[in-house]
Amino acid sequence: MNNTVQVQHHNKAPHRKQTSSRWFRLKAQFELQSMVWPALIFLFIFSYIPMYGILIAFKEYNMFLGITESPWAGLTHFKEFFLDPNFMSVLRNTLAINGLNLLIGFPAPIIFALMLNEITHSRFKRFVQTISYLPHFVSWVVFGGLILTILSPTNGILNFLLVQLGILSEPVNFIGEADNFWMILVTGEVIKGLGWGAIIYIAAISGVDQDMYEAATIDGAGRVQKMWYVTLPSIMGTVVIMLIFAISAILNTGFEQILVLQNPLNLETSETIDTYVYKTGLQQMRYSYSTAVGVAKSVVAVMLLLLANYVSKKITDRGLF
Repeated sequence: MNNTVQVQHHNKAPHRKQTSSRWFRLKAQFELQSMVWPALIFLFIFSYIPMYGILIAFKEYNMFLGITESPWAGLTHFKEFFLDPNFMSVLRNTLAINGLNLLIGFPAPIIFALMLNEITHSRFKRFVQTISYLPHFVSWVVFGGLILTILSPTNGILNFLLVQLGILSEPVNFIGEADNFWMILVTGEVIKGLGWGAIIYIAAISGVDQDMYEAATIDGAGRVQKMWYVTLPSIMGTVVIMLIFAISAILNTGFEQILVLQNPLNLETSETIDTYVYKTGLQQMRYSYSTAVGVAKSVVAVMLLLLANYVSKKITDRGLF
């Protein structure tokens, strides 16, 4: 009996030590941890509390009755979306635009960061960085207007140059042809986000051990070989994490850029899930329907996030969690 009491006493002692050490660390880092509280409170208020509104997707929402009093509809709105005649074309456009953006837009900031790292002239390097950041701070309404102006068949500079060079016999309405919309949109997104997207990779490159470059120089490696065998492997962890995020957001094509460039002539290839929900769900005040589509997108995004993380850990032994 005495032995049992002693064993229980010894088992409780480490637990008490762990608890006291946690409280000690909490008190020691009180100033640092208090800096995180505003962000946590903001996240809780604007991200977690509104999740209560997900119930709208499973109800026939009536704004006069409210969420709790509105009648239940089950999975009716989800079925309605998946059985919609426009579902396949909308899903195709969404996946095609995001697929092209993942294929072209994802590696572009990485390549730009690697190129920028090779520039030795500090003033010119800062100038290039500043110029590349500027498009990010321009709204899509303004940036999209510039694209429309450049591609205009009447006074657009692109048509003017192509006609003057003899490549085209007459101006072409590029934005009015459905086949051109995907590449126009992806090209605009790459230009707008190139410099801003490269910031995280430039920061990762700045943390690479310089001794590795010196060792590569001694071994006779050139600049391209250093880039391939030293820089790129050193930032691969950052690249993998950003790729996982990009894959999980493959159903989010954005809203402003597509709405600005969209017109009745290119609607066949420009209508995505986001714009479709805006038109059919919000403009027609079908709040339950639009919420159901949003919930479905979120579920798919979580599944893609878990799948991409699992595959990444299997192949590269790196993952988000």
